Amino acid sequence: MGRIFEVRKSTMFARWDKMAKQFTRIGKEIDMAVKIAGPDPDNNSALRRCIINAKAVNMPKDRVDAAIKRAMGKDKTDYHEMLYEGYAPHGIALLVETATDNPTRTVANVRMHFNKGHGSLGTTGSVAFTFNRMGEFKIKNKNLNIEDLEFELIDYGLEEIGEDADGNIIIRTAYNEFGHMSKALEEKRIEVITAELTRIPTSAVELNEEQATEVLKLVDNLEQDEDVQKVYHNLK
Repeated sequence: MGRIFEVRKSTMFARWDKMAKQFTRIGKEIDMAVKIAGPDPDNNSALRRCIINAKAVNMPKDRVDAAIKRAMGKDKTDYHEMLYEGYAPHGIALLVETATDNPTRTVANVRMHFNKGHGSLGTTGSVAFTFNRMGEFKIKNKNLNIEDLEFELIDYGLEEIGEDADGNIIIRTAYNEFGHMSKALEEKRIEVITAELTRIPTSAVELNEEQATEVLKLVDNLEQDEDVQKVYHNLK
C-alpha cells in the first residue's frame, strides 16, 4: 500500500511541476507581449494568444491578470528571446527557444544540458534551416466537416489541416499568416483551444527505442530549465 502511495505521490508532483513550468512559460510570454503592444488584449493579438493558451493549461485568471500588471510595473523584468541550435545524440536536430533576463546564465545552462546529454551546441544557422516556422491552432471539432473547413479557410493562409489523436482539428499556417488566421477564426466564432507559433521539421529521423530514449532524455532536461520556453526536434 505504501508503494502505491509513493507512485501516486510521484505522479502528482510531476503533474504539479509540469503545470508550474507551463505557468512560468506563459507568464514570460505575457510579459513580452504586453511590452510590445500594451495590456489590452483587444488591441494586442499576441496577448490574446497568451490568454487562450493560459486557459488551455488551467492557469487561473488572477495569475494572468497579475502577469499583465507585473509587465506594466516599474520593477518589471526584461526578458530577451534567444534561440539556440544544436544536435542531440544520433544526429537529431534540436532548436531551443528561451526567454531570459540573463543570457550569460542561459547559454551556460543550455550548453551544460547538451554536454551532459551527449549532444553538441551548434552555431547560429546550423539547424534552424531544417525547420519551418509556422502558426498552429488547435480547435474543438464540434461536428465540423474538415473538407468544408479547409475550403473556408484557404484564403486566410491555411497550409495544413488534420486531426490529432484526441479528435481535435489542427490548423497550420505560414508564420506571417498567423494573425490573419487568428482573426478569421475569431470572426467565424470557431473555438480555439491553443494558438502557437511553432517550428515543424522538414523531415524526420527514425531511431530505435534505446536511441530515442537517449534523445528524449536530453529534450526533457532542456524543457525543465527555467529559461527554456520550447524545444523542437526532428525525431520521428
